[in-house]
Amino acid sequence: MQKIGVFVCHCGTNIAATVDVEAVAEAARHIPGVVFATDYTYMCSQSGQDLITDKVKEFGLTNVVICSCSPHMHEKTFQKAVSRVGMNPYMIEIANIREQCSWVHKDREEATEKAKALMRAAVAKVLLNTPLTADSTPVTKRALVIGGGIAGMQTALDIADAGYEVDIVEKNPTIGGKMSQLDKTFPTLDCASCIVTPKMVEVGQHERIHIYSYSEVAEVTGFVGNFKVKIKRKARYVDEDKCTGCGLCTEKCPSKKAPNEFNMNLNNRTAVYIPFAQAVPKVATIDPDYCLMLKNGKCGLCSKVCGSDAINYKDEDKFIDVEYGAIVAATGYEITDVSKYDEYAYSQSPDVVTSLEYERLMNAAGPTGGHLLRPSDGKEPKKIVFIQCVGSRETCDSKKGGKPYCSKICCMYTAKHAILTKDHYPDTDIYVFYIDVRTPGKNFDEFYRRAVEQYGVHYIKGAVGKVTPENGKLKVQASDLIMNKQLHIDADMVVLAAAIEPSKSARSLATMLTASMDTNDFFTEAHPKLRPVESPTAGVFLSGVCQGPKDIPETVAQAGAAASKVIGLLSKDSLEGNPCVAHPDEMMCNGCSQCADVCPYGAITYVEKEFRMRDRTTKIRRVSQVNPAVCQGCGACTVACPSGAMDLYGFSNSEIMAEVDAVCQ
Repeated sequence: MQKIGVFVCHCGTNIAATVDVEAVAEAARHIPGVVFATDYTYMCSQSGQDLITDKVKEFGLTNVVICSCSPHMHEKTFQKAVSRVGMNPYMIEIANIREQCSWVHKDREEATEKAKALMRAAVAKVLLNTPLTADSTPVTKRALVIGGGIAGMQTALDIADAGYEVDIVEKNPTIGGKMSQLDKTFPTLDCASCIVTPKMVEVGQHERIHIYSYSEVAEVTGFVGNFKVKIKRKARYVDEDKCTGCGLCTEKCPSKKAPNEFNMNLNNRTAVYIPFAQAVPKVATIDPDYCLMLKNGKCGLCSKVCGSDAINYKDEDKFIDVEYGAIVAATGYEITDVSKYDEYAYSQSPDVVTSLEYERLMNAAGPTGGHLLRPSDGKEPKKIVFIQCVGSRETCDSKKGGKPYCSKICCMYTAKHAILTKDHYPDTDIYVFYIDVRTPGKNFDEFYRRAVEQYGVHYIKGAVGKVTPENGKLKVQASDLIMNKQLHIDADMVVLAAAIEPSKSARSLATMLTASMDTNDFFTEAHPKLRPVESPTAGVFLSGVCQGPKDIPETVAQAGAAASKVIGLLSKDSLEGNPCVAHPDEMMCNGCSQCADVCPYGAITYVEKEFRMRDRTTKIRRVSQVNPAVCQGCGACTVACPSGAMDLYGFSNSEIMAEVDAVCQ
């Protein structure tokens, strides 16, 4: 005989302010099978859990219904509680009367009736629940970090220092990411290279870290603890094992018209190149689009001067397969395309630059050797206008691809650019047009005030309407909202604080990882408060700006957090799986493949099986087969199955229909 206990949570005033919890508990007492029902202020508290376990023992409860918040929040909490007193954890059911009821209603009577209906549905379902036991699978003690910027490097180092093997897959020829392109970092104005290049060397020399540079993730299969990843190693035309990084090939290469991506295309490089002096790995790469030998078979000079015989013009893309226990996405960010904002004349004048291009112009290793010179004529600018929020905080102009979010770092790096410019060129007039100045970090506001008060940077609250190139000047038309007047400034340079956006590869990678993304293509965390570095997909973790805009300290902190989660996962010899998986009724399956087609995890395959018929003959039929270790219990197959052969443990068709019937009472 089944004995059900119903426990209704007040959740402080989150539920009780809108729902009459005592009435819900009273209604539960009149349902057949319910032998105990009560309400309590906080069921998730230790005293609330003790109340549940005490009543399970006192009344010999076989099933428990908890009316509280979303099961995403505390289902595991309550499952562990009942497990401590010997109850199967899958014999409890959560009725979500907070997010689905109290938070979406204002009328107390209406909310109470809905809470009663949700409670009845949970009771109806729990009556049909069956004890489930999770299988365990071994864990591959190796981690993959996708992206070699500061986030990826820090994550890899923390995991490797804990004793686990780590592979970094980086799409560029070198690790380092955007931080390697910076000149100084705010608010301390430390040399960015002095911080990041030792970190790069540490990663390159770590015995447990292997770098797959100039590579991409091509395919991901498997599940938490047992991912199978296919890595595409793009043809470099240089043998990494032989190349010494001497740079002689780059000096002798006659093809010198390839855009220099590292310098934001502000100058050119040779067809064979090393991105920058401190690159890791310091290995040359040949650009097939500009190499004379690869394009028309003429030249070969780099091969002739290479003393280590590292040049290989016949190199091809290679694919390798590696198994991992955990995967970390650290794909970083890109600068949004500002050419769509033609009112700023970015595509009309080389003297209108993005913030990252300005960063390279001020960098000692940049195209001008650290001298701030106008790209158009090589002269020092005397008047510079900075325009904030270009592409950020826009909700009304979707045609330009504007971002509704704040990019978070723009206010601070503009203040940094202004201070550095005034330090080197004190006579330069600097104007910053802004919507708001946002300085939420430690010592950030002091840094901004330093730009205004110590260096005399003109901060103007207002918008720039148009930038027009004319007679070697950039005529800036803007408004000053504080003074309520129009401004006309003849600037020598205009710097656009462009929005940052996720890497272009992020969405395709998310598809491979079956990870969730928001409308702005940032990876979505499992829970914004409690699980900020975990993806909803088990075994996939998030590090850095791929999850949302953040500065370097935040990125490093999140990288360490992601690493700690990976270490916790890899420290286990085996993982307990999810028992709520799909299972087919082979007698009803017609082998149509529709369930396999919709399965996002590749958990369903087909086998030929022999069946004994009623007339005692045998027949070979094609039927579905589910790998429980891969299945995540999403239920897509149960909906797609035309014959109703596919069902889901813990959420069977009969259980769902029982809930529907109870709600409709």
